[in-house]
Amino acid sequence: MKKLLNLVFAFFLVGSGLAIAQETQDAKAPARIIGVAKDLKTGEPVAYATAALYKAGSEVSMAGAVAGGQGVFYITGFDLGTYELQVSFIGYETVKRTINVNSLESDINLGEIGMSDEGVALEEVTVQGQRELIEERVDRTIYKAENDKSTAGGDATDVLRRVPMLSVDLDGNVSMRGSSNILVLIDNRPSAIAASSISDALRQIPADEIKAVEVITSPSARFDAEGTSGVINIVTKKNNLQGMTLNINSGFGLRGSNLGLQGSARKGKFGFSLGGFGRSGYNILGRFDNEQLTTNPNGTVRRTLQSADTERRDIFGRYNFGVDYEIDKFNFLTGSVNFGIRNSKNWQNDFLTSTFINDQLTSQQLRETNTLDNSNSVDVSVNYVRTYEKKGKELSLLTLYSTNARENSFTNSLFEEDMEEIASRLRNVNPSKNQEFTVQLDYVTPLDQKGNQILEYGAKNILRRAFSDFAYFQSTGADGDFVELEDPTLSNEFSYDQNVTAGYASYTFPLLKNYTLKTGLRYEYTSIKADFKTDFEAEIPSYGTLVPSVNASRKLKNGNMIKAAYNRRIQRPSLRFLNPNIDVSNPQQISQGNPELEPELTDNYELGYSTFIKGTTINFTGFYRNTTGSIQPIRNVLPTGIISTTYENIGQEQAFGTNIFFNININNKFSLNGGTDLYYAMLDNGLTDPQFAAQNEGWVISGRMFGNYTLPKDWQIQLFTFARGRQVQLQGSSGGFAAYGLNFNKQLKEKRGSIGFGAENFLAKEFIIRNEIVTPTIVQNSTSALRNMNFKVNFSYRIGKLSMDQRPRRRKSVNNDDLKDGGDGGQMENNGGAAPVRNNR
Repeated sequence: MKKLLNLVFAFFLVGSGLAIAQETQDAKAPARIIGVAKDLKTGEPVAYATAALYKAGSEVSMAGAVAGGQGVFYITGFDLGTYELQVSFIGYETVKRTINVNSLESDINLGEIGMSDEGVALEEVTVQGQRELIEERVDRTIYKAENDKSTAGGDATDVLRRVPMLSVDLDGNVSMRGSSNILVLIDNRPSAIAASSISDALRQIPADEIKAVEVITSPSARFDAEGTSGVINIVTKKNNLQGMTLNINSGFGLRGSNLGLQGSARKGKFGFSLGGFGRSGYNILGRFDNEQLTTNPNGTVRRTLQSADTERRDIFGRYNFGVDYEIDKFNFLTGSVNFGIRNSKNWQNDFLTSTFINDQLTSQQLRETNTLDNSNSVDVSVNYVRTYEKKGKELSLLTLYSTNARENSFTNSLFEEDMEEIASRLRNVNPSKNQEFTVQLDYVTPLDQKGNQILEYGAKNILRRAFSDFAYFQSTGADGDFVELEDPTLSNEFSYDQNVTAGYASYTFPLLKNYTLKTGLRYEYTSIKADFKTDFEAEIPSYGTLVPSVNASRKLKNGNMIKAAYNRRIQRPSLRFLNPNIDVSNPQQISQGNPELEPELTDNYELGYSTFIKGTTINFTGFYRNTTGSIQPIRNVLPTGIISTTYENIGQEQAFGTNIFFNININNKFSLNGGTDLYYAMLDNGLTDPQFAAQNEGWVISGRMFGNYTLPKDWQIQLFTFARGRQVQLQGSSGGFAAYGLNFNKQLKEKRGSIGFGAENFLAKEFIIRNEIVTPTIVQNSTSALRNMNFKVNFSYRIGKLSMDQRPRRRKSVNNDDLKDGGDGGQMENNGGAAPVRNNR
């Protein structure tokens, strides 16, 4: 409690310091160059245009800024002299103006700066300089993945490793600020495969098709209450262009290869897209060692040593078809179908288990374990959007059907004592399926003429069904027939039906001078029915959850921003935690889900400050998170010395820390960005029984760095590195690791394509991660090693011609922000008292 009081005091001290510093800064505000970027043809603001200030006759950027949603930008940090101002945005010609700064006592107001359509095919456009990779908005951080060429040939996992506030381990598991309770959306909508396994979903999305990644740490009431850490929205590339085009990208490497085709066509009111991406992984080798000490009830100590060589082969694919139709000026219809496949094979060879009791060898067993993990998913969506003459007023009806079928099985072969012939085989077959049907109605309207006050409300219903059919079979020898084991704990069927009905309201309004406040309230009612085919019953009562949210921001005179937020989140358990199938692929460590788990509840507090200093963007964020009813593992030692793990709603998780990241444009050729995440975790399962009571705490740190340098003749070099330190867990810790890569990229004639050469983790033979578990009766130390050195060649090429179409397109989709598995969905925001901007995709 003392630590918590110190934390609260420190938090408010930081906030007060920022506020005092800000008032001092406002009192002595430096001179500014102010302008408004506008479209010459439509008169609309060019949101998020980039303004850069260059010393006359030099290519070195002295200062700059990114315009807000209304096209307004503020540049500070310059001296007396003559400068060239360059205002640019994709699809527009760069506007250049000469500015003479004769005084630093008053602002220079340039008024409206008209920007015209480039009016040429995209492949004929040459963009000079480095585009920014990070954009900071009032409620989110956006990583512009399309400007990062070092991920070519990879997948979404490679992209997310570069995103501020996110951490991705070697298995593709994502965490935000130390928590894996994250909702992952793809183009503002969920996917059944993401609900089943986020790491699987990421491997199916090619890096070359990702436009941006949005990290939303404080979702408003419009978002589902699920996802305690926040929301990640992966935005794929789309266009509003006329004509036809085909993109081809491929790659070949030591550990994997990929091939992708993506075509787009637009004629008048119709737009179409069709594409596919395939990736294979091979030669993925590794090993693991495990030592566990268990104390038996009679006081004897059992020591178990395990070791094995591992190999994995993967095939991933994702295929899509989309169509949109502009019915008339105010009505827009979209539809899409996405297919995904995953086939994974894992081998554990020479799997040796040696058991000692009081240091006396009592048994030694040799096994081989073969695991199959195959899945396929389908997402079908149909969406309708209605707009009005009144700017910002909008009605939308969104639907989504999503299904993911998964086939998971393993065969464990036990050898005779001579370790030559197979004595018996044990097989577990576990087909499962996740299905969802969602319908969502949203309405948003400004309440005043200027659009400073915005009201949003809506309703949503999610029908979800999870099904798991599991069975165990055993055979004698290498060729014997498999016979099903007649035990309802080992062979059964489990169904889990969930209905979530929600309603919300959100109100955005200006407060005092330069403040914006967005408040919201959401209510979700959840009913659950769980059933087994034989013998067992699961009684899970229905429950309602009230979820408030508050987001506040203040834009400062020099374009800086300070923001604060509070929200409550709920985390429902996914099939991974519910599935009663007993996993005995490692006979010394068995695990089983708990169908009667309840959701977690989390309160989040956040305070952030962003600034721009002479070409450098810096963001500081402090946060505190408190979770009750936390889903935590319970480990028991069976009389045979086997460790059995299941899950319960016990204990409390607390974490406080900070995120710091920066983006530096040193000049037109060199840019650098990176950051660090630091937090202190406190975990306590709240039990009093000494055999099961557990608590742990400690610091966790991670960081990343990305550099990009443009060489002559259209060559580029990129260097990336990421490191994550030891992570604190309730009963021990998981080890840290690091990854890095070097990439060279050459653009082909007329920017129609590129060829790249890359190397990853080329200085180490293998990565080693050390994990430990410590309880009153268990001490376990395990080591996993992965040979992750990789060399790759990437190639991409574009065929066809597109030209700009200025008509706005209304793209919206369902957001299911749900399910614990270890974007802006049309949200409105007020930009410093100016008219609101809608982020429609």
